[in-house]
Amino acid sequence: MHRTLKNGVTIPTIGFGTWLIPEGDEVYEAVSEALKRGYRLIDTAELYANEKGIGRAIADASLPREDIFLTTKLPLGVKGYDATRREFFASLDRLNLSYIDLYLIHAPAPVRDASDEASLQEDLESWRAMEDLYEEGYVRAIGVSNFDPDHLEIFKRHVRTDVMVNQIQLHPGHIPRATIEACRKDNIAIEAYSPLAKGGALDDQRLRRLAERHSKTPAQIALRWCIEHGFIPLPKSATPSRMSENIDVFDFSLSGEDIAYIGAA
Repeated sequence: MHRTLKNGVTIPTIGFGTWLIPEGDEVYEAVSEALKRGYRLIDTAELYANEKGIGRAIADASLPREDIFLTTKLPLGVKGYDATRREFFASLDRLNLSYIDLYLIHAPAPVRDASDEASLQEDLESWRAMEDLYEEGYVRAIGVSNFDPDHLEIFKRHVRTDVMVNQIQLHPGHIPRATIEACRKDNIAIEAYSPLAKGGALDDQRLRRLAERHSKTPAQIALRWCIEHGFIPLPKSATPSRMSENIDVFDFSLSGEDIAYIGAA
């Protein structure tokens, strides 16, 4: 299943996260297995230091390149136009790809409030580089990560290409409602990293009770909660059985009562 970004590009409704999966054979095998088990959205970043192994897994997969949606991110400490272009092409080279599906600014400069535009100037310069890369066809969609409403408001006033995605920490125990509202207002797709609360969701009593009711696991309830709200969860597991469990969330739904019980977003 897919959803459509504001520029018309489609993105899978659930992805596979690779944070803390080491470079080399470990990430190669994990991504290869994830692709075999139905994942089509793979999320990485320069910070994760595993782009080479992921690129190798994509190259060796028996899937057309256009069937795989690959996300990577601008390094945290890199800001500015020229530096952004250099880092983008370095990621492209490590991944051994001709294009990237989604490129994100990994985190913004600190901004105290929506009037503090000067501190975000280098991010805006990075965004201009990303806009050019988008228009040149090297990337199919561009977005941000860890941006709060103030950051998004500043960007909205200065960019020529709208933000398409905001990737944020999001799960039933952590619901940043102001950021969610800002994204929904401007039709910015929300990706949820750590959707299982780094394993904490497995012990959440609300999720455990609903898991019993639906004959599912707490992880599946948490991921379905994301999907019911229109979020794109990015669960991570190198265990094949957990990979299958995490993507098996399309044969049931949560009621309004269930969602109210967990916490509406």
